[in-house]
Amino acid sequence: MSERELTHLDPLGRARMVDVTPKDPTHRRATARGRVMMEPETTSLIARGAVAKGDVLAVARIAGIQAAKKTPDLLPLCHQLMIGGIVINFQLGDDFVEVEATVDTIERTGVEMEALTACSVAALTIYDMCKSADKGMVIGDIALWEKTGGKSGPFRRKE
Repeated sequence: MSERELTHLDPLGRARMVDVTPKDPTHRRATARGRVMMEPETTSLIARGAVAKGDVLAVARIAGIQAAKKTPDLLPLCHQLMIGGIVINFQLGDDFVEVEATVDTIERTGVEMEALTACSVAALTIYDMCKSADKGMVIGDIALWEKTGGKSGPFRRKE
């Protein structure tokens, strides 16, 4: 990667917020996915709604939505965006919960960081809700899976 591609650095190498004001707003969407690996018994507790703290996936969904909206508060060079929509979905496997977060906007810059933040916080919330039953859970594989809109064009991660 060349220095020219590092848009958050000025010519002297200092951190800066990228100026997006000259850009036209366009529809942008980003999807991130991650997994919380756990014991099969823990996945079963989630599926049955038997976790002592309550409905794990409902709380994780709200946490992910809230996190996407708070992304600029966590990442200092991230722009404040008007988010049009956030969808958080879960898929339960035998020994994992997959988290998928999709964020939409019509803005001058993308929502990749919002999707990644939503996915991460939803996964952390699953861990928090289930830690009394399974302290060995592992959060991982958090990655951008797809993005559309913007100058760089579409991106889709290969399976």
